[in-house]
Parts: sequence; C-alpha cells; structure tokens
Amino acid sequence: MSLETEKLHPPIILEIDEDGYFIASCPQFKGCHSYGETVDEALEKIREVALMCLEEADAERVETHN
Repeated sequence: MSLETEKLHPPIILEIDEDGYFIASCPQFKGCHSYGETVDEALEKIREVALMCLEEADAERVETHN
C-alpha cells in the first residue's frame, strides 16, 4: 500500500510594510502570518507557518472525531 501526498497550494498575500519588510499571510488559516526582509524569505517563513497551521487543523479534526 502506498501513501499519496497531496500538495496544497493555498493563496498567499504579500504586502510591504512601512519599514520595507514583506508581510506574508495565508488567509486559509486564521492567524497564519509571517514576514521577511526579502520576498523569498517571507515565502519560506509563511510556508513553515502554514504547515504548522495545517498540522494544528488536522489535530483538531482528529480530536473532534474521537
């Protein structure tokens, strides 16, 4: 039996704040925000935060079904 990994491509919103930092948000998850000095850094960090939010959502879903 093989496990298939589903790739998600949630929307990411990038903005620049008044100090020049790139603010990345993933509206699919409540509180899923990060920042970076460059676009690449902000995207790398938001990917990590989104994964944590996804893991938390999965854990909550499992708790509700038990």
